[in-house]
Amino acid sequence: MPTYDYVCNACEHEWELFQLMSDNPIRKCPDCGKLKAKRIIGAGAGIIFKGSGFYQTDYRSDSYKKSAAADKKSQEAANKSESKSSSDSKSSSSDKSSSSSNSGKSSD
Repeated sequence: MPTYDYVCNACEHEWELFQLMSDNPIRKCPDCGKLKAKRIIGAGAGIIFKGSGFYQTDYRSDSYKKSAAADKKSQEAANKSESKSSSDSKSSSSDKSSSSSNSGKSSD
């Protein structure tokens, strides 16, 4: 829930009110009681960075980094072996097709 700034146009009393965004603006001044209060647009709150990081992923622990690197290496190894096995199967099928076409030519 945001904090809103209010000012009374009658007595110039200024205050802040913590209320829901869906709530209607307050019209009654708590100081003078007149219906001259108006919500003013404030600068808003600045961002305050506290703790070990603003996002959880910004400052990962060393153990997380090591396990992520190990996962990446194992994934690369799996991709490499997969590509090697697919290229081996392609070369063996092309060898078969070339040998059958050669055998057809030799019978001429």
